[in-house]
Amino acid sequence: MNMTLLAACAALLLPLAARADHLPMPTEVPPSYKTECGSCHLAFPPALLAASDWHMVMAQLSKHYGDNATLDEKTRQQIDDFLVRNGGSRWRQAGSGNPPRLTATDWFRHEHGELSSAIWRDKRIGSPANCAACHPGAEGGRFSEHEITMPGHARSHD
Repeated sequence: MNMTLLAACAALLLPLAARADHLPMPTEVPPSYKTECGSCHLAFPPALLAASDWHMVMAQLSKHYGDNATLDEKTRQQIDDFLVRNGGSRWRQAGSGNPPRLTATDWFRHEHGELSSAIWRDKRIGSPANCAACHPGAEGGRFSEHEITMPGHARSHD
C-alpha cells in the first residue's frame, strides 16, 4: 500500500478511536431530561443507545426496568424527541435487547467483558448501569479507560 494512502487512512481513523470513549452530551439538553431521568440514574448520553432503542424505552415508561416512570405526554414527547435525535448509531449499539439496555449492547460487553460479576455486586457500584461509580466523567460523556476509578478495586491502565 502506498505510504501516503496509509498515512491518510490512519489520519482518518485516529479521530474515530479518540471519540470511542467520549460521547458528549448534546449542547441543547432539555431541562426535563436531567430532572426526570437524572433524578433516578445518570442522565445517560443519548449516543449510548440507538435512536430506535430510545424510542422503545420512552414508549414503555409505565414498566421502566421494574419501575413506573410515567411522565405527562408533553414531557415524554420532549425527552423522546431529544433522545431519538441524538441517539447512537445502530452498528455500535447492536444487541441491546428488549427492553433495550445499554449494558446489553455489543459495545458495552466488549468494553466491560473482562470484569467479574463481583465488581457489579459491590455496594458502591451496585449495577453495570451505574456508570458514574467508575467513570467520574460519565455525566459529561467521558468513558476513557484512563479515567476509571473502581471503588475498592485496583485496575491497571495499559
